[in-house]
Amino acid sequence: MEAQIAAKSDKSDKSEQAKAELHGSNIIAAIKASGVEFVLSVPDIVTSAGLLRPIANDPALRLVRVCKEDECIGIASGMHYTDKRALILIQYTGFLDSLNAIRAVAVEYKQPICMMVGLLGHEPERLPTESGRYGVRIIEPICDAMGIPHHLISQDADVAKIKPAIEKAYADSFPVALLIGRRPLAS
Repeated sequence: MEAQIAAKSDKSDKSEQAKAELHGSNIIAAIKASGVEFVLSVPDIVTSAGLLRPIANDPALRLVRVCKEDECIGIASGMHYTDKRALILIQYTGFLDSLNAIRAVAVEYKQPICMMVGLLGHEPERLPTESGRYGVRIIEPICDAMGIPHHLISQDADVAKIKPAIEKAYADSFPVALLIGRRPLAS
């Protein structure tokens, strides 16, 4: 009987998670509240409506477009040395492509590289490690292996994790990955 109740509760939680929303405006407010001035990104159709376009139009943030995701790592590190806060906005594919730069600059040189990593194709009702997409499934284990703290941002209630995570990254001079578990809505 208890197993049936637990299974029903688990299905209910997954159903609620699938219905939850994540608004880009809430993410942007949290980014600005954390003192970030620069957002570094490649052009990205997935986050365009909910994040990139509003960021590009926000006078409080400067969007720096790059050609390749690993360029963001060195730029963010340089900004740190000038007391400017930056956030890198990339998809998990760009994170995987940038692993050597992340390893060297962010982890070994202990730089506060703040990465907002979109889990492209992630099924919101599943944990990332249970995703049907191999690339999504391996992101958290890679972060764990590299010692990079990570936080799943899948619904508006999770947005409250953003500011403390960025603050901690700068206080500890160490990277952080904010994993975006669904397409942010334009609002």
